[in-house]
Parts: sequence; structure tokens; C-alpha cells
Amino acid sequence: MSEMRLVVAGAAGRMGRMLIGAIGDSLGVTLSGALEHPGSPHIGEDAGVLVGRPANGVAVSADPSAVLSQADALIDFSTPAATIALAAQAAEARVAHVIGATGLSREDLAAIAAAAERNVVVRSGNMSLGVNLLAALVERAAEALGPAWDAEIVEMHHKMKVDAPSGTALLLGEAAARGRGVELSEHSARARDGMTGPRRAGDIGFASLRGGTVVGDHMVIFAGAGERIELAHRAEDRGIFARGAIAAALWTRGRAAGLYSMADVLGLGDARV
Repeated sequence: MSEMRLVVAGAAGRMGRMLIGAIGDSLGVTLSGALEHPGSPHIGEDAGVLVGRPANGVAVSADPSAVLSQADALIDFSTPAATIALAAQAAEARVAHVIGATGLSREDLAAIAAAAERNVVVRSGNMSLGVNLLAALVERAAEALGPAWDAEIVEMHHKMKVDAPSGTALLLGEAAARGRGVELSEHSARARDGMTGPRRAGDIGFASLRGGTVVGDHMVIFAGAGERIELAHRAEDRGIFARGAIAAALWTRGRAAGLYSMADVLGLGDARV
């Protein structure tokens, strides 16, 4: 089988550079395109040189249509606005879209779902195997313990992260909500300051910490009467996200149009994005 041709969106960003390097080190895939916004100073630069490697002949481009015409899948850790635009363009080109972007609004998610009606889309707040296994455990624990146990999600990331709670925290919150059979949007506590009163029964709480160069720490706490369960994951290397995204891209080959998650890619049952 021929190598899968991959395009990286947000090529000059932290994850974009990591992906370009990881694609170069992976079997079965090749970098066919690298995208950046039109005002980027990196337009025209060789993608290999961009990440401190030998030139690979792939120039950073601001033209998605041209780049997608020579691709099998697009890996996208860019901004919400760029992701939504690319979702429509990838669907038009019938290029599978792997989305790791976070900070997506409800309207953004609806636009992605619409694109998935005619394209293969894999979206996850976190592409790592460990986090997706954690989500499956959280769902099972929430189902077994029920709302009598208070659920709190604590996450910490580097000081440059712009969205909160993190996409991974929300993924874990959704897992807890599924386990309880409720909608997270109706049972979510994200801001506590001042005289807030007692904790509302059944809420899933979130706390976001920012500082230093932390790649990503997540803890889900189930607090009962006189006892507490803590489930945690700590990311030490962004390479886990790049490798997971590449695995997701390879998984899309031959799939029917639809919206999938890393749980689907990893065969973890019914856990969803």
C-alpha cells in the first residue's frame, strides 16, 4: 500500500512542528503539505528546515485548496476559526480531517458535524492513548458511583495556553456525564469565586491551572462521604499527541464519512469525543 499523504495545518506552531518531525520519523506516511495563515513569515519556507531538519521539498503554503488536492488526510491542531474553514475545504476535497484543535464552541462543533456528513472526521480533545483510556475509566467510575459522589476535574498546562478548561478536561467531563446519563452543559461548574454557596449536587466541577512549561496534567476526583478516588494522567512529551494523530490519520483510510473519536481509533467501545 502506498504511503498516506498528510498535510499539517498550523505548521509553524508548536504542535505543527512536532507533527512534521513525527511524520518524517513514521512508517506508512509522508508529508505532502504544510499550511499556515496568509500573514505568516514562514510562507514559502521548506517545512523540513522549519523544524530544524534537512529540506524535504515541501514549502509552507497559505493555499489550502492547492495543498489538499495532493493529500489523503489533514492533521489540524490550529485555531477554531481555521479549523472550521478547513473542515469545509477538506470535505469538499474528500480529504480526511483529523482535528486536535481545542477551544471549539458549540457552533464550531455543529459545523464540524455538518462537514462529517460528507467526509471522514476524527476529532478529540486529546490524541493520546493514555488519556483516552483514562476517559473510559472515568465513564465507568461515574456510572458505578453515581451522582452521590462529587466529581471534580483539575487540569494544568503551560502559561501560553489560551483556552480553559482544556479540551482534555472537557473530554473527561463528557465521559463523566455520559457515565451518569446527563448532559455536561446542564451539570457543569466552571467558575467559583466569593460566596458561592454549597456545592450543587450532581455538578461536574472544573479547575484550570496555568504556569511554566507544563505539557498537560489532568486529574479526575470522585469525592464521596469519607473517601476519595483520584484518576490522573500526566503528559511529559507532546510527541504522544503527534503520534496519536498520525495513527488516527492512518485509521481513516477506507472509512465511511462520519464523525469519529480517538475511542473509535483505539477500539475503546462507545466512549465518544
